[in-house]
Amino acid sequence: MHHILRPRGWKQPKGYVHGVVASGRLVFVTGQVGWNENCEFESDDLAEQVSRALKNVAAVLAEARAKPEHITSMTWYFTDKAEYRANLKRIGVVYREVMGWYYPAITAMEVVSLMEDRAKVEIQAMAVIPE
Repeated sequence: MHHILRPRGWKQPKGYVHGVVASGRLVFVTGQVGWNENCEFESDDLAEQVSRALKNVAAVLAEARAKPEHITSMTWYFTDKAEYRANLKRIGVVYREVMGWYYPAITAMEVVSLMEDRAKVEIQAMAVIPE
């Protein structure tokens, strides 16, 4: 079971939570980029890469019999902060399509590059499956 942490008086965040308390079995998902199961990029569009990366996260979780709502934290790495901001609405739509309306603790950051040259985003996740 998860419990969302929000200190009294703090503004409600959009698209993430400040913290999560959870107990159970841990699942660690390595950074997933926006390519398909054959390690091939089908698009250079940021929102489409986010969608694919989230689907990859969900597929790894499924191997552990976990669901997106079991995610307690995510780290998102973007190669272009301006492109990320310009695509926020589309990213929100694809997030909800794959992950639903549950938001874990999320950190997002701009990085110089990712290990895969065509990758515009990489998403790492940690989940806790209740016992």
